[in-house]
Amino acid sequence: MTTRFQLPLLNDALPDNAPASGKLIDTFSRIHNNLRISVTDRCNLRCTYCMPEDVSFLDKKELLTFEEIARFVEIVAPLGIDKIRLTGGEPLMRRGLPTLVQMIADIPGIRDIGLTTNGILLAEQAQALFDAGLRRLNVSLDTLDVGRFRELTRRDGLDKVLHGIEVAKKVGFEPIKLNAVCIRGFTELDVLPLAKYARDNGLELRFIEYMPIGAEAWEREKVFFAHEIIERLENEFGTLIPDANADPRSPSFDYDYGDGGGRVGVIASVSRSFCHSCNRVRLTADGKLRNCLFALDEVDVKPFLRDAVDDERLAQIVRGNVWAKWAGHDFNTAQFVKPERTMHTIGG
Repeated sequence: MTTRFQLPLLNDALPDNAPASGKLIDTFSRIHNNLRISVTDRCNLRCTYCMPEDVSFLDKKELLTFEEIARFVEIVAPLGIDKIRLTGGEPLMRRGLPTLVQMIADIPGIRDIGLTTNGILLAEQAQALFDAGLRRLNVSLDTLDVGRFRELTRRDGLDKVLHGIEVAKKVGFEPIKLNAVCIRGFTELDVLPLAKYARDNGLELRFIEYMPIGAEAWEREKVFFAHEIIERLENEFGTLIPDANADPRSPSFDYDYGDGGGRVGVIASVSRSFCHSCNRVRLTADGKLRNCLFALDEVDVKPFLRDAVDDERLAQIVRGNVWAKWAGHDFNTAQFVKPERTMHTIGG
């Protein structure tokens, strides 16, 4: 199926019945305050569940500039967007990223900025990012085994990732969360080693069920389900206590270790969909607005950031895109259609 890029309408950008003011809301009454911004499609790894080995990257001129990204944030902040996450590709490959962090941190209404990274370049950039105003980090780390790391990412670099985490801790980042994709027969072997590493180092670990978003054909039988992860953790570390204060809009089901050993979470995208509480919208590195990770339609907002078009029109387009959001991705039904874009071109 060919991905359909919706072009902004020249007239009546706001769909019928969509609110022209107030919070960003869709037809299912979900309020959106969380914007994920991809700053590049480039990456220094080639994770099998994310992207192909042979890939053509966007030309630099196709990427939104920092000024264009900041302008977009300035426009959506009054609509209720107050939480930003910078992603990629690998965002630390975008030169001068601390400058963008500072630009976003200075925008009124933005209360939270996070970044998801594979950690390869983290050690050398951690201090500059912290000084710019970044406080929260998610580091993708699926295995602590050198051989499995190489097989999964098709590159070396586990030592750099672990060093980057150490440096980030010393700089003062809090919290630092680890994102681990759990694949049956492969990284399921790393559930306990990763959990022990996170407990020993004061890190919060989140396991993610294997999703149909990569370059390779998705095999549902490779999903190592959330309940199996929890069972394995409890068998090793004792009772896990559900977090009574968890954000109901968070994609993660979080638990505290009963022995006080920290916190762990599972993102059960396949077995326990969280679409009903989704509060996220996405901006790709080339300026496409997506109201769902698995959306089949996109709105090209780059002309509204690159050309002299008024901010109110762009705000209406954002409202219209959110209003048109579907109920959910339908992973477990025959209606599911896998997007043509892979994760590295959408933003993690």
